[in-house]
Amino acid sequence: MEAPPAAAWQPQEEGFREICGLLEHQISPTSTADKSQIWQQLQHFSQFPDFNNYLAFILSRAEGKSVEIRQAAGLLLKNNLRNAYKTMTPANQQYIKSELLPCLGAADRHIRSTAGTIISVIVQLGGVSGWPELLQAVITCLDSNDLNHMEGAMDALSKICEDIPQVLDSDVPGLSDRPIKIFLPRLFQFFQSPHTSLRKLALGSVNQYIMLMPAALYESMNQYLQSLFALANDQAAEVRKLVCAAFVQLIEVRPSFLEPHLRSVAEYILQVNKDGDDEVALEACEFWSAYCDAQLPPENLREFLPRLIPVLLSNMAYADDDESLAEAEEDESLPDRDQDLKPRFHTSRFHGSDSAEDDDDDIVNVWNLRKCSAAALDILSNVFGDEILPTLMPVVQAKLSASGDESWKDREAAVLALGAVAEGCINGLHPNLSQMVGFLIPLLDDKFPLIRSISCWTISRFSKYIVQESGHQKGYEQFDKVLMALLRRILDSNKRVQEAACSALATLEEEAAEELTPRLEIILQHLMCALGKYQRRNLRIVYDAIGTLADAVGAELNQPAYLEILMPPLIAKWQQLSNSDKDLFPLLECFTSIAQALGAGFSQFAEPVFQRCIAIIHSQQLAKADPVAAGFPYDKEFTVCSLDLLSGLAEGLGSGIESLVSQSNLRDLLLQCCMDDAYDVGQSAFALLGDLARVCTVHLHPRLPEFLNVAVKQLNTPKLKETISVANNACWAIGELAVKVRQEISPIVMTVMSCLVPILQHSEELNNKSLTENSAITLGRLAWVCPELVSPLMEHFMQSWCTALSMIHDDVEKEDAFRGLCAMVRINPSGALSSLVFMCKAIASWHEIRSPELHNEVCQVLNGYKQMLRNGAWDQCMSALEPQVKEKLLKYQV
Repeated sequence: MEAPPAAAWQPQEEGFREICGLLEHQISPTSTADKSQIWQQLQHFSQFPDFNNYLAFILSRAEGKSVEIRQAAGLLLKNNLRNAYKTMTPANQQYIKSELLPCLGAADRHIRSTAGTIISVIVQLGGVSGWPELLQAVITCLDSNDLNHMEGAMDALSKICEDIPQVLDSDVPGLSDRPIKIFLPRLFQFFQSPHTSLRKLALGSVNQYIMLMPAALYESMNQYLQSLFALANDQAAEVRKLVCAAFVQLIEVRPSFLEPHLRSVAEYILQVNKDGDDEVALEACEFWSAYCDAQLPPENLREFLPRLIPVLLSNMAYADDDESLAEAEEDESLPDRDQDLKPRFHTSRFHGSDSAEDDDDDIVNVWNLRKCSAAALDILSNVFGDEILPTLMPVVQAKLSASGDESWKDREAAVLALGAVAEGCINGLHPNLSQMVGFLIPLLDDKFPLIRSISCWTISRFSKYIVQESGHQKGYEQFDKVLMALLRRILDSNKRVQEAACSALATLEEEAAEELTPRLEIILQHLMCALGKYQRRNLRIVYDAIGTLADAVGAELNQPAYLEILMPPLIAKWQQLSNSDKDLFPLLECFTSIAQALGAGFSQFAEPVFQRCIAIIHSQQLAKADPVAAGFPYDKEFTVCSLDLLSGLAEGLGSGIESLVSQSNLRDLLLQCCMDDAYDVGQSAFALLGDLARVCTVHLHPRLPEFLNVAVKQLNTPKLKETISVANNACWAIGELAVKVRQEISPIVMTVMSCLVPILQHSEELNNKSLTENSAITLGRLAWVCPELVSPLMEHFMQSWCTALSMIHDDVEKEDAFRGLCAMVRINPSGALSSLVFMCKAIASWHEIRSPELHNEVCQVLNGYKQMLRNGAWDQCMSALEPQVKEKLLKYQV
């Protein structure tokens, strides 16, 4: 396949035939040829410099071949160009581009569309200025009045607008205006085209620019809005959907443009919220949440609520084609398919105050009109509170009282609505809470599984208030009824109900904590029974409910009778799973919670658990180096979950973990993990380093300098914002090591200080409460163990350090930091003079210093300054403090 001179490149007949033959086999469902061999053959051809020319030729000129073969050539060309375009000779690039432009007007829609996709890829790789003929060709086609040409050009343009909108809003050499300014008038013209495809592509293209808001669109905003209103009742559903999408985006990013028209836009959206096409109604429904999220004045929506709320409720009923309806019939005896198992996301261990919030598990589920309507009702209830109840409750009550099997979907939607407004309208619902819960409990036994499952969810949304009421006899009886009813549902034969009941129980457990103790035995029996009968997907949720229970009741779990129920079935599951089975993740997480709850009580189970974690981390490191030899692919999640379980063991067993650590190679494995590039591995590794520093420093000792150096590296990185969670845990671990090894930390103190001081000085930009707090504590701990090194630098950091200290809650870590403060002041009292006001505020931030000797040291520091500052200087300092700060300092005898 050697090419003749590029100017006159022509395909060789033999090469052309061979490639077409391969493509034909590749796409033919009936071909007996080995697909992987064909793939390899095509890869082999890719080595030839003019292979992509052949593909372009087949796409654009192989008239005798089927459209499918030509399309396959185009898609292969697109994939090849992604990797090879920039290294191709200019002549071959030019040939491919010249073959693509005529395809814009091809008679077949598939050829036009494939060419548009490839054109967008080339523009992504080479920009618009690298292809001056393109813009002219697109304009010529748009202005041609020939439907094929207009559609082909519009398709390519819409793909460029979607993939790389910014290239059309930049200056191009040789053009007086930016391309977007040239295209916009033509796009607006197409809004009025009689052809649906052109209206849709043009509107979709302009919508891509709402976020970027180029000057050209800003200046034509009135024309754009008028065009949107003109298209508002277009007969094509996909055009109406794009009109709604435009209004939603405008309200999110440029609400000022819509303000003059807000009433008519809201009125329109309300009408389209009832559109016969669910996708249009869904797009319209997004408007209400977007409006509230943009924190625009709520009063503009108030007049629509009486008409909007019934529409939302009616859209909350399951659609007949909702995939959940078929799933809901699934009995527990049906094994889960692999695609039923949602991806799961383990959050790495984090030391500090603002660790990540748990997101709802719905991320992976399909978003639809029902969920969007429920979300809109939820957010409206948070904005308008009890004000929506007079409109909402009559509709809910009417739906709930509808009897008969045919109206079950309405009853279900009404229960969903109560759960959606549980937070926002709690004040108005609270007086009738016990009647409402009393009404929901029987629904947990309804004959329709989706009513049983939604009732679990709605009850869980009120769990906080159900627990609050349990302080008196009647309230406790109701709490107990809810608990027992949820436990019954955990053993439901329907998978959907099992899942909802387990999740609801976990929520109730979090709220109830030690209130669960009298019922621990029966809860454990139900959960273990579920463990025996659930399929794979729901097992994960049982593990979560067991882990949450352990977190909630803590040491109460450490009773022989409870452990007898809990541990044997869990250990049996633990033994069934291999070290590379992903079903191990939730079980590792569950064991982490149990180890922390049982404390020393876990020691009888600790050895096999500890050794398995070590084995998993070791096997993953082998798989990372050579997956083929390991026999399974590397998956860092195994490492992260195992590190976190080891942290749980260190926290639970305390110094009891020492004998296990001493007989293992954990130290070397941990050092490897601390150096890992993956942020979540590093984050969990440094958490474990800090936990081990607390309980068995002696075993880290032989490699202490290496641990310290790799931890400091995390603080001294230009990418600190990206790796902030790793830096946070590394910073905390340095502090934990410092208080244990004392003077041995001195070689790296200055390096650490050079990282911590800028973090404290720039804490507002970093905007990470945890890293600021941990930096302040670690700095204080270094000052405590090496005051002679740190105190000469006091003037550089006292102000920002004291500000950070004053934000930290009372605890032992804060005590350590203040020991550092006192140690530095003893050596270098003048170092804090210019920051005395800040130091006083930091001292006043204590609720109470528990340690008597630290309390005395702080008294001495303050009194020392009072004696040092003569001639009214002390009083002047005091007068700069707020009255409540002065009052708090009185307990330190100044």
